[in-house]
Amino acid sequence: MTRDMRELSMPELRDVVAEQPYELLFVTVSGAHLYGFPSVDSDVDLRGVHVLPLSDVVGLRGGPETIDRMWTRAGAEIDLVTHDAGKFFRLLLRRNGYVLEQLLSPLVVTTGPVHAELVDLAPSLLTRHHAHHYRGFGRGQWRLFQQGNDLKPLLYTFRVLLTGIHLLRSGEVVAHLPTLVDLVDAPAYLPDLIATKAGAEHSTVDGDFEADIAGLFQVLDDTEQDSELPDSPTAEPALHDLLVRLRTRGLTFL
Repeated sequence: MTRDMRELSMPELRDVVAEQPYELLFVTVSGAHLYGFPSVDSDVDLRGVHVLPLSDVVGLRGGPETIDRMWTRAGAEIDLVTHDAGKFFRLLLRRNGYVLEQLLSPLVVTTGPVHAELVDLAPSLLTRHHAHHYRGFGRGQWRLFQQGNDLKPLLYTFRVLLTGIHLLRSGEVVAHLPTLVDLVDAPAYLPDLIATKAGAEHSTVDGDFEADIAGLFQVLDDTEQDSELPDSPTAEPALHDLLVRLRTRGLTFL
C-alpha cells in the first residue's frame, strides 16, 4: 500500500538523514513537495550538502563528491542526494537555480550555522544569467509534456518559468507554484491543474497550452534583458574562505 506523502513527517526524515556517513551541513526537501504540487504517491526528494574529511580530499583515496541513496519507509520512497561542499559551492557559482532552490528551501530537515551562513550569501549568488538555467529546464520539461501529455512535466514547465521570471524581477527565489501564481501573471487554470495532480503522480491532461507557454518564455527573455541583477556572482571569495575553514577545522599549522 502506498502511503500518502503529501504531509511530510520531519522526525522520520531526520532519522533517514542520520544514516548518512558524512557530516551534513543541511538537508532540505526539494521536488514536488517544495514546488507545491505533491501527489498522494509522490517520492520525497531530499537534497543537501556533506563535508568530506581532509584525508578524502588530499589523499590517494578520494571520497564521493555526490551520494545518492534511496529508502522505502512505511510504503514511502525517499531519495536523498548530497554533494560535497566543494562541489556544491562550485554549482552555486554556475548560475544553477536548482541548487540555489535547495539551499533556500523552507522545508528544512536538518540545518546548522554553516547553512545559515550560506543562506546569508544567497543574494550575492544571484545573476541575470540564472535565466539560462530556467529557460533550459523549461524547454526540457515542455518537450517531455509534448511527448505524452503527462501533467507532471507541464506543471514543471510552468513552475520553472514563473520562478525564473520572479527571480529576475525581484531577486527572490520562490519555487512554490501556488505562491508564484499570485506573484506573476499566470494562467488562471493553474490551480485546477495542481489539484488534478494531487490525486496521482502520473496523470495526463488535454488542452492547448502552447500559446501560454510560449508567452512565458518570451516574458522570461524580456525580463532577462531588463533585470537589474548583476552579470556575475560576487560570493566566490566568501565561499572560498568558508570551504577552507570547513576543510581545516581542528588542524594546527606550524
